[in-house]
Amino acid sequence: MSDKPTSVAARIAELPSLPMSELWQLWDRYFTRRPEYPNRSHVESRIAYKIQEEAFGGLATATRERLEAIGAKHSRIKLRAKPREFNFAPGTVLLREWGEREHRVMVTAEGLFEYEGRSFKSLTAVARHITGTHWGGGPLFFGLIGKRGDQ
Repeated sequence: MSDKPTSVAARIAELPSLPMSELWQLWDRYFTRRPEYPNRSHVESRIAYKIQEEAFGGLATATRERLEAIGAKHSRIKLRAKPREFNFAPGTVLLREWGEREHRVMVTAEGLFEYEGRSFKSLTAVARHITGTHWGGGPLFFGLIGKRGDQ
């Protein structure tokens, strides 16, 4: 995108004509990691959403929660257990000693968990990365809940 179009619509309309190398540059600007199974349509649509979100703002929290609830209600995929709600303030640092060293995980403004320069979607993923085994939940590994699930 050498000559940036000024309007949001023009920027989005230009996406299909960009080479993938330029799309990846845009992707890396908006996202912390690339999709596992990328295809051009998916990449373009996600970038288009982020361009609009940047220009006009994202969904209000109440709207996003309502859409998530509607999606969960109509999904064929049923959750085994109700997920726990941990609302960490951005910048919160979680510490855990494991393998004779201290591990520091910071909560990002996007609600992700940053560990050693990598972003993770959940504490469980961080715990799995640190230990190499499934812990049944990152909150347990970081001492946020007891073995019986007490918070």
